[in-house]
Amino acid sequence: MTTYTTVTAPIEGQKPGTSGLRKKTRVFMEPNYLENFVQATLNAIGGAQGKRFVVGGDGRYFNREAIQIILRMAAANGAAEVIVGRDGILSTPAVSHLIRMNQTDGGFILSASHNPGGIDADFGIKFNSENGGPAPEGLTNQIFAQTKTLDAYHITQKDDVDLSRIGISRLGSMTLHVVDPVESYSTLMQTLFDFDAIRALFASGFTMRFDAMHAVTGPYATEILEEMLGAPAGTVINGTPSEDFGKGHPDPNPIWAKDLMTEMMSDSAPDLGAASDGDGDRNMIVGRGAYVTPSDSLAVLAANAHLAPAYRRGLAGIARSMPTSGAADRVASWLGIPAYETPTGWKFFGTLLDAGKVTLCGEESAGTGSDHVREKDGLWAVLLWLNILAVRKQSVAQIMATHWAEYGRDYYSRYDFEAVASDKANALMQGLIAKLPQLPGQQIAGLTVSAADEFTYTDPVDGSVASNQGVRIMFESGARAVFRLSGTGTEGATIRVYLEQFSGLGGDISQDPQTALAAVWAAAVALTDMEQTIGRITPDVIT
Repeated sequence: MTTYTTVTAPIEGQKPGTSGLRKKTRVFMEPNYLENFVQATLNAIGGAQGKRFVVGGDGRYFNREAIQIILRMAAANGAAEVIVGRDGILSTPAVSHLIRMNQTDGGFILSASHNPGGIDADFGIKFNSENGGPAPEGLTNQIFAQTKTLDAYHITQKDDVDLSRIGISRLGSMTLHVVDPVESYSTLMQTLFDFDAIRALFASGFTMRFDAMHAVTGPYATEILEEMLGAPAGTVINGTPSEDFGKGHPDPNPIWAKDLMTEMMSDSAPDLGAASDGDGDRNMIVGRGAYVTPSDSLAVLAANAHLAPAYRRGLAGIARSMPTSGAADRVASWLGIPAYETPTGWKFFGTLLDAGKVTLCGEESAGTGSDHVREKDGLWAVLLWLNILAVRKQSVAQIMATHWAEYGRDYYSRYDFEAVASDKANALMQGLIAKLPQLPGQQIAGLTVSAADEFTYTDPVDGSVASNQGVRIMFESGARAVFRLSGTGTEGATIRVYLEQFSGLGGDISQDPQTALAAVWAAAVALTDMEQTIGRITPDVIT
């Protein structure tokens, strides 16, 4: 039976240009809230009649219930088939792969990424298009338009379906295909990397610790690292997905993966430490006594990708988000391939990947990936690092030192000011934007501004324009400060300040990063009148 339920209001918070909806879990649990977004999305893609979708999530609180709602709505809207992970579990890169492999019409991903989970924490949903990537801006604008006019949604009142058993069943006239969440993804990884070389690495006594952070990557890492590649049992820790991520914060950075960082800086550290986030699309890499920034990781992977079978013929190009350091640009220049600077958001890499213009992409927020899917992929990045380590037979610290000696070092850090009152955050950004025309040539805290702008991106493939993508301040010393408001939080606003200082070729690559960045941080504080505007200059998180 199909029920037509009247909707009384548009979905609060679904803004143009966003790939999904992220709110507190209790908001999603309110009557009609999730249903409104799903129906608006189905309407925006021209309906679900006869179409096929992939559905899965990271296992956080409300994941199971949300998937049951989506399945009943897909059936009521006439979908022909839905592929769903067993128990509703699928990592974000695994969803992208299943969409592409099965040539479906898209998929729904249930996750708030690296945000905490639980009934009093965060939940999210987004739609990925038929290329496997996040919905492009044109589609998200259509979804938003639908939320303002929606007056009904369609849902069947049938009982919940059993997602614990792999196999094919029916929900009304719709085929439901429950799949092993790991199988297709692990098969893909075997085509990309030299598993024999990585097995030999572990067999030689190489040690590793992978912190799955009680999140979705646990089953993937356990199967691939321990079962397929022969890493010792216990290599993967916190490997069972939890509805509240073990009451932790599943964000792979030195702050939230503190236990791993402590182990990696100890005398008994393994050779490699790694972590992934809530939905499996981010990664952290740390060697014994050597943390690798995401920006540096992208550059090292680009410089060494040819050591893995999938990239042996070279790279078409490299793309990075605007706040990511310029380290990868120097690798691209040395390789003689294009480098692209895009706004933050993986969807901006999609057209470049689809057009074959780039092979590797990365964001400073710990997201790295390639053209094998259309999402960032945490475990993929870890496997590429393992492949490089297996071939080069050097430590992470040695690889980093060699890279910096050859290309120079980009000292880099991100300062996050979380839960800032929205009016104060907007005042800081607008005040800075108003100053931009007068900044070039000015000396700020001992640094001379060479250029300043509000970043605008024109897609080289489809010509679409994305404006208001953050403020860039460049200095003659090779330093840069970037300011953005982030949309990944659910309370207030998050101001992100990105600091960068290039050492120059042959320059000092041995400084403490915060020491190297002290001048550009002083300039950032002075430029924004930060203490007067938001009432603090001490960030909540430094990465």
